[in-house]
Amino acid sequence: MALEFVSGMNRIPFMRRFDDLQTEWQLQQIRDATSNFENPYALMAPPFERPAENLPKILARCGIEMNFDHGTTTLGFKYQGGVILCADSRATSGQYIGSQTMKKIVELNDYMLGTLAGGAADCVYWDRVLAKECRLHQLRFRKRMTVDTAARIICNISTEYKGMGLVMGMMLAGYDDEGAKLIYVDSEGMRTHGHVFSVGSGSPYALGVLDTGYRYDLTDQEAYDLARRAIYHATSKDAYSGGIVRLYHINALGWKNISNTDCSELHDTYYCGGESGPRRDPECGTKAGQEKPCFSGWTKRKLPEDVQAKLAMV
Repeated sequence: MALEFVSGMNRIPFMRRFDDLQTEWQLQQIRDATSNFENPYALMAPPFERPAENLPKILARCGIEMNFDHGTTTLGFKYQGGVILCADSRATSGQYIGSQTMKKIVELNDYMLGTLAGGAADCVYWDRVLAKECRLHQLRFRKRMTVDTAARIICNISTEYKGMGLVMGMMLAGYDDEGAKLIYVDSEGMRTHGHVFSVGSGSPYALGVLDTGYRYDLTDQEAYDLARRAIYHATSKDAYSGGIVRLYHINALGWKNISNTDCSELHDTYYCGGESGPRRDPECGTKAGQEKPCFSGWTKRKLPEDVQAKLAMV
């Protein structure tokens, strides 16, 4: 045995023991599976072509049921005071609620935030990669990464992995030399600037409130109220959204976490039709039973007295 080691014969494949070959193969498999530890942009791909298209066929042939249903509600809008981001915290897998405390707004640096919508693993992983790139950019060039550059990085990643099953709808919001920015990027490689966005299964309900109450000259308190109200209405109608409503405000001084409010507390604030007697809304001073539309700066409209009398009789 000593002569084999001295002469190097033990390195010839047919002279090696089977368990040595097995161990080396296992180590190589581990290296391939963890290649993203050294290069975060290199992920191990599935062992077949077009995973997004072929995986359902393979599962159907094997008789395995695997649902990738997911839901959330995130929103963002620009106004005269900066950018508002608001999101719920429920993470679901089909009908199963996996978490009620998921953090869907990620701090990328002191002046930039990103939201999560789609596959939780995809969004969290690439947001962490982007946060690392933001820090490295600041160390290399002594200045913060712009929101456009961050969006371009995510867009390039999405394009590279297009058709591989990546599911991601992300909003990037921040403040740089050009002012407040709000950009939407998804897993299809689309990148677009805008003033109002809402992403997720509850977005139609949130957009209904935003379309009604949004205007650029909102005050800070009106913007906070509009964002919380939109997420609340989405969580009350979308079973895949709920938990804690997190609200962030970004301006020239950086981002600030305004509030983290449970949906049940917002229900007590924004719902004025309960049967538990007159309840006063701290936001607007209305009592239970009075009309309250779902937008900021609303004006009270009185019903005719004869209509009120008929409603009271009912």
